[in-house]
Parts: sequence; structure tokens; C-alpha cells
Amino acid sequence: MYAEAPATAGDAFFFGWVHSLEKFPWNEYYHVDENLDLILDAVTFPAFGAGVPEDKGRVCYVKDGLIHMEQISQPFGELVWLNSHFATRELLLNDRKLCSGMDLPEHRRVRLRIEQ
Repeated sequence: MYAEAPATAGDAFFFGWVHSLEKFPWNEYYHVDENLDLILDAVTFPAFGAGVPEDKGRVCYVKDGLIHMEQISQPFGELVWLNSHFATRELLLNDRKLCSGMDLPEHRRVRLRIEQ
């Protein structure tokens, strides 16, 4: 285990990373639901490119140089990614830093889940 923090329904979770091909920052905003799943609420990023969906969520607009896609409501029982010290920027729970990519092992599969 690399990081641990108490989480409950209604908590906010942020996952910031860098797109591997386009090299731009991607921000994901989640909330924890009553089943302790992560629900993807919104994403923001500066431009469209390879692998970037054009129709995620029910609301899409541009503000302050970022494309915002909101009202996504996509559930995740866990998040799994191949960690990169460069690409994984930071993970926040209720605006408090849990860890960054530098805190996790390089080029290793990492799982984030909420357990009771």
C-alpha cells in the first residue's frame, strides 16, 4: 500500500495526469457514492487530440482555456493505471494531497479503490 486515507460517501476525489501522446494536463473530478464507488463527474483539458473523447458527459463548454465536460456520472469500482513519475501529477481527496506520481513506483500498475 502506497497511500491510505479515510473516505466516505460524498467525498471529492481529483486525479490529475498528463496525456501520453498529446502531453497536455488532464483533470478528472470524482465523488464517492453510497456504495463507495468513484463516480466520474467531470474532466477538463486544454485541447482535443488522439484518444480524447468528443462527447463525454451531457455538458461541454470552454472556459479559461480549458474544455470542460461535465455531468458524466460514470461509475468506477476502482481506478487502475500504469504509473509514471512524469504523467501521474497528483491525487487529491477533498482538496488534500494523497500522493503524486513521484510517490508511487515508476512503470508499475497501481490500483486505487475505496474499502470498508
